[in-house]
Amino acid sequence: MLRKVILKDILLCLSSAILLALSFSRSGLWLLAWFAFLPVFFALNNKTNKQAFLLFFVTGVLFWSGTIYWLVNVTWPGTIVLVFYLALYFAVFGLVIRPFTRRSTPYALIFIPSVWVLLEYIRGLLFTGFPWAILGYSQYLNLPAIQITDITGAWGVSFLVMMVNAAIVEAVWAFKNGLRRRFKIAVISPALVLLSVLSYGYISLSGAPRVCAGGEPLRISVIQGNIPQQLKWSRGSRDIIMDTYFAISMQALKDKPDLVIWPEAALPVVLQEEPVYYERAREFIISGKTPFLLGAATLRGGNYYNSALLVPADGKPPARYDKLHLVPFGEYIPLRKALTFLETIVPIGDFSRGSEYTVFSLPSGRIGGYDKFSVLICFEDLFPGLSREFVKKGASFLVNITNDAWFGRSSSPYQHLSASVFRAVENRVFLVRSANTGVSAFISPSGRIISSVRDRNGDTIFISGYNTGEIIPSARKNGFYTRYGDIFVVICIFLAGIGIFLEKR
Repeated sequence: MLRKVILKDILLCLSSAILLALSFSRSGLWLLAWFAFLPVFFALNNKTNKQAFLLFFVTGVLFWSGTIYWLVNVTWPGTIVLVFYLALYFAVFGLVIRPFTRRSTPYALIFIPSVWVLLEYIRGLLFTGFPWAILGYSQYLNLPAIQITDITGAWGVSFLVMMVNAAIVEAVWAFKNGLRRRFKIAVISPALVLLSVLSYGYISLSGAPRVCAGGEPLRISVIQGNIPQQLKWSRGSRDIIMDTYFAISMQALKDKPDLVIWPEAALPVVLQEEPVYYERAREFIISGKTPFLLGAATLRGGNYYNSALLVPADGKPPARYDKLHLVPFGEYIPLRKALTFLETIVPIGDFSRGSEYTVFSLPSGRIGGYDKFSVLICFEDLFPGLSREFVKKGASFLVNITNDAWFGRSSSPYQHLSASVFRAVENRVFLVRSANTGVSAFISPSGRIISSVRDRNGDTIFISGYNTGEIIPSARKNGFYTRYGDIFVVICIFLAGIGIFLEKR
């Protein structure tokens, strides 16, 4: 009997993990997230604290294994450590919400999603943060549902999806026990919230063309070199890499863009160590009479930086942005002296953190400063605070340059793309992506992926090419989320606190 119960619980955990992982897959199965937690919620019935912790920990291990599996291309040991660390957030979630699922109460519809949002928020901060696969990100193709993001941030969408999961469980429990009033609350309350959010979404989408009214169109070309990771820093491949970018850019220049963008670390050298490669790029830019944004590794004062360089069309000295949020255990080692053994587990760079929120200006002579933009390098688009700060400082559109070649042909580029969609909607600005192996795309302020680099078969990753698109730099005042940030998280703290108080009583 005990074996049957354990097997049943494991199958329920597995079901939730699979449904949730599929909602983050490249297939765009966002609908699955709205009921992905049901199996593990049903398994939680009548469990002790220890059992609740273990149930959700197992679910977390299974989910994260199926979601960040691509990280094994970089490090097996590091992937295992990260999966178990991330699973702890699931485990704590199960432990905290257990009393509410055990007895069932209408307040569970507020308490459960509030706790989930808080744990996601903490995950995005602790140990420099890893806000990957936020529950709300699963909905990046569900445009009506994500428009609320300009008020609540991505956390509001996570709250909504988890609320629906909790409401279905509550409704089933109330129906089975003949509690008609409780059943009505479990159905009607979330339905009204969902209807309000979707109404706001459709209204926002209908007004999307007016979001940026006032700015002048900019034509931008994004270059996708598709340079294999094993060749990027190979001495013998440097000329091939440069020639690849020159050839693709030559084609893009025929579209007469106002700006051409190369991906993160597109230049295959550290600029100050071998300046001849930058000089080749500079001469090409002068001949094309168009400013270029280049990703490059730079060296100053004995420190290496992951940088973005805006090179003017006349070849004058470039403006520079140094990456502010480095990848821990990837670009640097936190507490290096104490954790030197980690260098044998994961490939770690030796970069220093930048110090300025740089806002670039295109030398276009535009009126009103609508030519200003900022760059998010690599996974910086995962952190909403960075994007908000750039926009508050005057950026009228955002650019993400990245290199996801590390992770192979997997769901990773699409999971990364989903974060960029939310940064665009949160701040109601266009976001332009240039990724070495894809996905390179243009994202509107409503989160719509307007166009991307594709081949004849429609593939967007591990292909080379370019795409030229027009954007309208934002000319409007900063919206609610840009101005006030994570107020919704503060509300969730308050709501969770009330729930804990009620449970203690």
